[in-house]
Amino acid sequence: MVRSSESRVTNSFTTDSRRAFYEAHPSIALFMLLVVLAAPFAGLYVAGLLGVVVGVLVSAAAYVLTPCFWKGIGG
Repeated sequence: MVRSSESRVTNSFTTDSRRAFYEAHPSIALFMLLVVLAAPFAGLYVAGLLGVVVGVLVSAAAYVLTPCFWKGIGG
């Protein structure tokens, strides 16, 4: 039982599963595109160069983790 759960979580981090998720949910894909592009600029505005680095890390994490969270909430 635990292995199938681990398998689902591991599969949600693969490139193919992310691509399939974003192709199946175009509105979320558009939102993530805006987040990925805007987060570094928001970080620059708020905290300078360190904010850009944090913004890039946050946007990358959001891009990778959104499909996993979406499946977790039953979406």
